[in-house]
Amino acid sequence: MEKVKVLTASEAVKFVQDEHTLVTSGFVGNCNPEALNKAFEKRFLETGSPRDITFFYPASQGDRSGKTGGDHYAHEGLLKRVIAGHYATAPKLGEFALANKCEAYNLPQGALVYLLRDMAGKRPGTLTHVGLDTFVDPRNGGGKVNERTTEDLVELVNIGGEEKLLYKTFPVDVAFIRGTYADEYGNISLDKEVATTEVTSIAQAVKNNNGKVVVQIEKIVEAGSLNPKLVKIPGIYVDAVVIADPEDHEQCLGNEYNPGLSGEARVEVSDDVEKIPMSAKKVIGRRAAMELGKNTVVNLGVGAPEYIATIAGEEGVSQYVTLTVESGAIGGVPQGGAAFGSSMNPHAIIDQPYQFDFYDGGGLDAAFLGLAECDEKGNINVSKFGPKLPGCGGFINITQNSKKVFFCGTFTAGGLRTKIEDGNMVIENEGKKLKFIKEVEQVTFSGRYANKTGQPILYITERCVFELRQDGLWLIEIAPGIDMQSQILDLMEFKPHIADEVKLMDEKLFREENMGLELK
Repeated sequence: MEKVKVLTASEAVKFVQDEHTLVTSGFVGNCNPEALNKAFEKRFLETGSPRDITFFYPASQGDRSGKTGGDHYAHEGLLKRVIAGHYATAPKLGEFALANKCEAYNLPQGALVYLLRDMAGKRPGTLTHVGLDTFVDPRNGGGKVNERTTEDLVELVNIGGEEKLLYKTFPVDVAFIRGTYADEYGNISLDKEVATTEVTSIAQAVKNNNGKVVVQIEKIVEAGSLNPKLVKIPGIYVDAVVIADPEDHEQCLGNEYNPGLSGEARVEVSDDVEKIPMSAKKVIGRRAAMELGKNTVVNLGVGAPEYIATIAGEEGVSQYVTLTVESGAIGGVPQGGAAFGSSMNPHAIIDQPYQFDFYDGGGLDAAFLGLAECDEKGNINVSKFGPKLPGCGGFINITQNSKKVFFCGTFTAGGLRTKIEDGNMVIENEGKKLKFIKEVEQVTFSGRYANKTGQPILYITERCVFELRQDGLWLIEIAPGIDMQSQILDLMEFKPHIADEVKLMDEKLFREENMGLELK
């Protein structure tokens, strides 16, 4: 084998030419090839080249600052098209797409990581049930973000009498991905990365299309010094490596290196759990935690669902539940913010496509996700709100396939203030934005699909709990101190069904002391 070519970032980005398709690695603030992203943006701003590229990535990339990850590519003339699973942490790119400045698609994260595997194998596309009845279903827009976007990348097909979606493959020309070490022949290990994501599939897809694979690394080591089991990108796939400056190669954007996140060392974590103060979200987290079961595998979303892990720690039941993250982390404690996608002291880190195989096959016992908008059919929207384009990420894969799903969030938003007083939920200031509306702007989760598959669904708020049944939402629980008419029904754009016996939410949820939670 020839020794690997070592280039500067400014040299390597010249592999991308006009109308090429570029695919990059990254998961929120983790695994981003920032040296290459920055050099690419600098090249375009200085030379106006390349133009009209297609930018493709499966997971969210960036830290919401507008200066990292996918936001480096939000320039007129540079982008012809973007295909992404998530836009929330690359806000400039999301605004760019919604402003109709390029063609844009938002497709399920799991489908996109599978798509890379299918590109590598020269298959025509990814065939799956994921996305049926949601906004990515061709009958509901096919994942197109704006009016400028016309080509159908998703096709409805019938296989053996069952509806499926075909996500079509396309050629990919250049990859910017990231590893930790490269040996002299270009074999790449990911020792210090918090996840392996889909980098193997990216490299294979580009290489098998006669494209160029560039890997950003920390340093080059002697040939033969890497454990071959830890090599995720073989040298036969790699065209060049770029040795990045430390500031462009942070383990996670804005965070110090932590070996406990990459599995290189086990970091001691205190058994003393600092209790979080009582709040609406703690009540939500507590009520949701009551749905946890012993020896179950769980996925937690961001926002209110993050409280569930803390509650489990407070109640001393964390050891009975295995938390997972779609990036590939299994076990440990999932991290938030820019570090989302990593877990402290994980039991295992597997490739993202394998994680989604497990999810899509029904491997999750329960999923706890956010509740941004809900309508009378039980549909949930977390992906598009007027001028904001968070995107769906792994939400569709997870919610369509988990054995049970719990949507968790406050009843209203925008200025909501609450307090717990004498065991009652007290609304001090009502939120300005209603969450339970007649029809959601975009269907990220389909209540109709859940009813077809018989999937149990609960909607948990600080003041009440709803259950999805065949005829819509049923109000089944109410918090002590809450007036059903003025503080629930009058703040909904539709009338839910009301159970004959609406239960009072467990009084233990509203006490300062621990609940004494026992998992079944």
